Amino acid sequence: MCLGIPGQLVELSADNDQLARVDVAGVRRMINIGLLEDETLEPGDWVLIHVGFAMSKIDEAEAAAALASLMLMGSGLDDEVALMRGTAG
Repeated sequence: MCLGIPGQLVELSADNDQLARVDVAGVRRMINIGLLEDETLEPGDWVLIHVGFAMSKIDEAEAAAALASLMLMGSGLDDEVALMRGTAG
């Protein structure tokens, strides 16, 4: 199953405009934001992440709803967070 996980932008990379650090359930890692080049992104914004890529910009209410839905699914969120911990950068 493919999951999109909400993450909050912490900082935009100063070295590469395609990268940003996000916080997902307490795990911080770099992701690629290149697919959202038409969006204005800044720290505090929420994005939906899949396999290290920000797929869309979402608002805080959408992020909260997505996290709540993932919690209802059980281990799905735990598995994705574990994968992120293993690839934290």
